[in-house]
Amino acid sequence: MSISTQLLALSGAPLILTIVISVLVALGVGIGAGFVLNKVLYNKKVQNSKAQANKILEDAYAQAKVIKQQQLKQTTDEINLLKSTFEEENRQRREEAKRSEERITLRESNLDKKEENLDRKIEALDLQKEKLVSMEQDIAQKAQDLEQTKLQVVAKLEEVAGYSKEQAKEEIIARYTQEAKIDASKKIKEIEDQTKSEADKIARNIITLAIQRCAADQTAEVTVSVVTLPSEEMKGRIIGREGRNIRALESATGVDLIVDDTPEAITLSGFDPVRREIARIALEKLIMDGRIHPARIEELVNKVRKDVEQTIKETGEEACFDADIHNLHPELVKTLGRLKYRTSYGQNVLNHSLEVAYIASMLATEIGANAKVAKRAGLLHDIGKAIDHEVDGTHVSIGVELAKKYKESDAVIHCIQAHHNDIEPQTIEAVLVQAADTISSARPGARRESLENYIKRLQNLEAIATSFDGIDNAYAIQAGREVRVMVKPEEVDDAKAQVLARDIAQKIEKELEYPGQIKVYVIRESRFADTAK
Repeated sequence: MSISTQLLALSGAPLILTIVISVLVALGVGIGAGFVLNKVLYNKKVQNSKAQANKILEDAYAQAKVIKQQQLKQTTDEINLLKSTFEEENRQRREEAKRSEERITLRESNLDKKEENLDRKIEALDLQKEKLVSMEQDIAQKAQDLEQTKLQVVAKLEEVAGYSKEQAKEEIIARYTQEAKIDASKKIKEIEDQTKSEADKIARNIITLAIQRCAADQTAEVTVSVVTLPSEEMKGRIIGREGRNIRALESATGVDLIVDDTPEAITLSGFDPVRREIARIALEKLIMDGRIHPARIEELVNKVRKDVEQTIKETGEEACFDADIHNLHPELVKTLGRLKYRTSYGQNVLNHSLEVAYIASMLATEIGANAKVAKRAGLLHDIGKAIDHEVDGTHVSIGVELAKKYKESDAVIHCIQAHHNDIEPQTIEAVLVQAADTISSARPGARRESLENYIKRLQNLEAIATSFDGIDNAYAIQAGREVRVMVKPEEVDDAKAQVLARDIAQKIEKELEYPGQIKVYVIRESRFADTAK
């Protein structure tokens, strides 16, 4: 019992007061014990917190150390990489500088050599100039002596012949004039006799002459086209990385691109002339545009294909308009336009078809046949060649099928079928189309098979003309119907030029065989020139 309780008991205090005091004392004791207990628990928590904090710090220190090592290793690797890159670039710069120095040294050496050669050439030119001056003086003296000798010889000839120069000239002119009159009379008589007895032969000669005057340029039939490049570097851009650009272009056009050692050129190879034309135009536009990649290639090829198809349609319509043929089925018009890109034996098939249409129409008009049928059949007779690389069969059978498909008349179909004697011609128009086809194909220069003979005849004409003395040059023109001869004016005067024209014509008549007539023109002119120094 506490001291306060004992005091209350001794003092005889009431029991209630004693109880209250006891409770207060117990409460005080409990509060003190709780305070002590809380303090103990608090200290324990503080110790635990310190331990956890120390552990967290230790873990953080460990992680920081690992991160520091990793960062240090990464930084070291980057430094080593930068160092190696710098050393490589530095090495390349040193090598490039060394090569540049070698090129400069070589160029300086070449320049020194060129300078030495130029000095030697200047010295040689000075010597040649001195020699030329001396030669000019000698030539002038010799020309003077030659003129005096010529006057002496002329005087001697006049004395011996008993003729003056003018009298001899008049005598020669009179003699050749008389021969020309006799030859002209013979020729007129010969023409009259031929007109009476061989009218058909003369008609053939006249037709041949007219056809030869229409001789057109021939284009070799090929299966390749060549596209010119602005530089050799463009080849690499067209090929693309790992060949993706050239594969895209070949896939889009169906044409093979051949990149070889030909400088600044690429060859397009393909049997379809329309595809080849699309590829050529697309490649030229890609080169001009500069943007060369698969997506751009596909876009541009599609655009060019539409443009070419429109061109084909317009070409067919233009051909029908030129031939004055109407009511032709649109598909036939489009197929006709494709012939613009087709050749046969070097002859453009569309031009040939128009020519056959004109000739057949004129022949039909002359003999009173149906000119419209003949012209229409002449224009369509080779229509099968436009798609003969896509469809099996001859161009005749393909053309017949097309004509039947698009409701052409039986007369036109028969002309197409008979123009190569696949069947016997049964109408006059079919015979006329066959004849017109032969005429258009056989004229000089029309096809490659007759071109060699045609060129050989022109070369023979020029060779005959240049075989005479005093000739400077000769040119066969107008499909071999005319020869123009340039003479040296100091060697051939006007009178001799007239005689020379007659002699050349006679030699041509004797040595060559040719249809029609060949005109010989002898041209004499004097040209004077000087140089301002």
